[in-house]
Order: sequence, then structure tokens, then C-alpha cells
Amino acid sequence: MAVVCRGPGLWQVVKKKKIMLQIKDTLVSLDLIERFFVCDLDACLGACCVEGDAGAPLAPGEQEAIEAVLDSVKDLLTPAALREIEENGVAYTDPDGDLVTSIVDGRDCVFTRYEAGGKCLCALESAFRAGRIPDVKPISCRLYPVRLKDYDGFTAVNLHRWKICRCAETLGRARGVRAYEFLRDPLERRFGRDWWQELDFTVKEWLRQNHKYPGQSS
Repeated sequence: MAVVCRGPGLWQVVKKKKIMLQIKDTLVSLDLIERFFVCDLDACLGACCVEGDAGAPLAPGEQEAIEAVLDSVKDLLTPAALREIEENGVAYTDPDGDLVTSIVDGRDCVFTRYEAGGKCLCALESAFRAGRIPDVKPISCRLYPVRLKDYDGFTAVNLHRWKICRCAETLGRARGVRAYEFLRDPLERRFGRDWWQELDFTVKEWLRQNHKYPGQSS
């Protein structure tokens, strides 16, 4: 059953003294359910593909899946990205010990492709949409701005908030769409339909009890 957790032990684990919602074996940040969010690619130009200091986190098996289709997407990659992949592969282990996609010049994911006007797109997704490859885009990219962190006995589900996504929060508020609603498909893909249904039920009850209705700030 879904409950609201306020235990000191859980606070120490997630390193933040805040309420989180327990959904099965996950703890979900209130930011994910109270904040509004709809990606606004025309405004941010796909900055999440090129901003930051590491590549996209890879789940078990994702590196191998990408390597299996690499030849089918090479024509979409930049020369610098092709050199990086040739020299270091499609992934590396970052300073935190996580396996992530390789990056170019400490910035761009190697699978970033540019359109006119500077808009960044994912070569893996472009090739998938064109029917050239199966869907091998990392689940961490599909989930973004959700970030997952595994602890002993549970997974923390947090919303990464930073300047490049302010336009998405503005658009989400204008449309009345909360972050967890916008990200339903990847959340369901990662955790399953039963998990999503439990989350949705719990969220609606939380918002009702705390008077967090569409249009109000959290």
C-alpha cells in the first residue's frame, strides 16, 4: 500500500529532510508530483543533450544494445563524436562510478545531432523514428528530468530542477500538466503499470489533502 513516509531513517538515506511518497520499493519526491512540466524543445533547443559534466546514465544491457546498432546511426553523428567512439567507445565510467554515454569535449553526448538553428536532437531516437533501428535510447534520457538513485532496499525517484528546464515548467503550468503525468510512459516502462497506477492514486489523494490544485504553485 502507498503511504506517506516521514521517518528519520529515510531522511538520512536520501540526505534531505523532506516528505516522500512510498510507492512499492521506491520513494518518490514531491517535486515530481507537485511541479508542472512539459518539455519545450523549441525554447530549450535540447540543452539536456549537451549541458552537464557527464553522459546519460546507462542501465544494464543498454551499452550492448547501442553497440549493436551503431553502424546504422554513424551517418547521423558528428566527426568529433565518431572519433570519440572510435577511441573510447560508446560509454565510460564517470567519477561517481556510473556507466554513462561518452561525451565530446566534456560536453555533448556523442549521440547528439544538430539541426538548423542549433536545436539538439538524439541520433538514436531519430534513427528509431525513421524505422532504421529498434528503440535503444537510454531509459534515463526518456525519464529526464527524473533521476533515479538506488539505495539499500529502495530506489529514490527525484526531479532534477535546473535553469535549462525553466521553460518546461512554464509550459507545464500553462497546460496544467504535472511532471509525473508528462513522464507517464517512461515511468511505466521503468517501473510497470501497477506501480504507475499506485502512484497516480496516491498523488491524487496527496494533492486533494494538501490543496495542491492545478494552477497553484507548490
